[in-house]
Parts: sequence; structure tokens; C-alpha cells
Amino acid sequence: MAAKASGNENLMAAASYLLGFVTGIIFLLVEKESKFVRFHAMQSTILFGGVFIINIALGFIPILGWLAGLLISLGSFILWIVLMWKAFQGEMFKVPYVGDMAEQQLAKMK
Repeated sequence: MAAKASGNENLMAAASYLLGFVTGIIFLLVEKESKFVRFHAMQSTILFGGVFIINIALGFIPILGWLAGLLISLGSFILWIVLMWKAFQGEMFKVPYVGDMAEQQLAKMK
């Protein structure tokens, strides 16, 4: 579903994915008005924070964990590009499960 976001909001939403959960957290702290930007910032924080933790845990498993981590990193890189593009286009694109979690967390923050 398309959101009615301005060009500036689209850019901020896309930028919330730029450095993964780090920029997600920054935009959650800075942006207080735009629900569109806050949604993408929360989704970025949850998704890429989870990928970061999973990759750290897999790093402790020799060979198989490293291979799994490599595959997860490749998949998350592709997802990162898609999410930035969708946000820049003004789309309220929800990653399955993570998007719902992001909406629930934002509802709790009001």
C-alpha cells in the first residue's frame, strides 16, 4: 500500500535503513511526527538488529555457522537494497512478521 509521504519523508525513511539498526535508532530518536519515517526506522532497527545478533551467534559455530552467516548476510544485503528503494518510493512496505512487530512497538511508544 502506498503512503502519502513527501519527498523529504521518503528520503528520511530510506536513510533509516542506510546503516542498519544504527540509523534506525537515530531516526526513531530524531523524528517525532512522521509515522511513515518512524515505521521504517523501527522496522530497520528490529530487522537489522536481529540480523546483527544472529550473525554474532553464528560466528561462534565453526564452518557451518560461518557459511550460514554468509548466506544470511547476502540475503540481508538484498533486503536492505529493496527496503531502501521501497521507502524512497514512498511505499509502506512491511517485511513479514518484522513489519507487524514494528507497528506493535510504535503503538506502545505513544
